[in-house]
Amino acid sequence: MPEWLLKNENYTPASDKDTFINKSILSLLNMLSKIKMQAETNTQKYSLNAFLKVAFTFVNILLLALSKNFAFIIIENIYMLVMLSLMDGDKIIKILKICFVVILFTLIILLPTIFMGNTYSYLMITLKTAATITSVNILSYSTKWNEITAALKRFFVPDIFILVLDITIKYIFLLGNFTLNMLYALKLRSVGKNNKKYTSLSGIAGTMFLKSKELAEDTYAAMTCRGFTGEYRVVTKFKIGLADFFYIFVNLGMIAIFIYLGRI
Repeated sequence: MPEWLLKNENYTPASDKDTFINKSILSLLNMLSKIKMQAETNTQKYSLNAFLKVAFTFVNILLLALSKNFAFIIIENIYMLVMLSLMDGDKIIKILKICFVVILFTLIILLPTIFMGNTYSYLMITLKTAATITSVNILSYSTKWNEITAALKRFFVPDIFILVLDITIKYIFLLGNFTLNMLYALKLRSVGKNNKKYTSLSGIAGTMFLKSKELAEDTYAAMTCRGFTGEYRVVTKFKIGLADFFYIFVNLGMIAIFIYLGRI
């Protein structure tokens, strides 16, 4: 037998850090889990009509932007906290985390206004930001994407906008899964010390571009075969329950408070 076959091979690869790959994988998993969780949202607990939720979310954001009354801003924040308290505990924690980050960023950015003696604007903008972010996140965490797009169609939003929004969300999920598998493959193939991990970004980006181009062509072909002309239609009937009437009453009350306090 050859002499080299009789020798013991005890190869010990040099230790290396996988911080870049691990952080990328965790970021993608976090993003994909959020999209998947939003798509699987149980709307039975939040049995409000999606059209009403989208409409009054927009109305409340508009009222917050137009209001110059500090009392109304406080009432809006209390209203958003009450709506938030009706959600599941895990969703409340996630929304509060997002709100905390945005509010902290706003406080830091507007900090020079305190030294200029404009404390009122500092508090007003911060509270407006808190209520706006909470309102948008409540809508996002309690409504499925298809219900939101159906509500946008009832608002006579152009079909091209709905198509771009719908396709973008699906592509983010598909390409995210594809990139995640590529990162797993890169991690499994990285044996020993590799000082050129960042050069793999160009390869991943190029492969993602080619994959997205292939998916776009397949999507176009599938839509053409199915006779899709770019027109969206809402097939579900518009139903309003008892909870919807209460929701309308509360939001009309907020509009009335806005008008009343605006005259004071």
